[in-house]
Amino acid sequence: MQWQSLRFEELSTQTLYELLRLRVDIFVVEQQCPYPELDGKDYHPEVRHLLGYDDAGALVAYARQLPPGLSYPDASIGRVLVNPEFRKQRAGKALMLEAIARCQQYWPQQNIQIGAQLYLADFYQSLGFTPVSNSYLEDGIPHIDMLRLHD
Repeated sequence: MQWQSLRFEELSTQTLYELLRLRVDIFVVEQQCPYPELDGKDYHPEVRHLLGYDDAGALVAYARQLPPGLSYPDASIGRVLVNPEFRKQRAGKALMLEAIARCQQYWPQQNIQIGAQLYLADFYQSLGFTPVSNSYLEDGIPHIDMLRLHD
């Protein structure tokens, strides 16, 4: 997989359209969760958009990396997704490993906090995240806050 980590202003209009369409397709349509997908955080100057492409140039995976203080006191990773056409190829693990490494690069000595869908808690625990909240509903989907301490 080939990775790009870009700030909002570095995204081409085509790339922005593609990633937003994929986010809406997954988080609003597939998960049947009508909510304001565009939350005003995408264009923050420190936010990074991590894009994973296959050799043919197809967008396989995406995650948004946010600086400390924007969503949580710690750095955070959100909007984690794998294109449905590429699921079952372990792209989710590759994406998260890359996102963790990039967060450590951009915000060294910072913990990473996520709001994980509850059914994925074991997956995130395998990557070093620990639950730090009880489960809660966010847009009708069970979630749990998880924290990964900096190395």
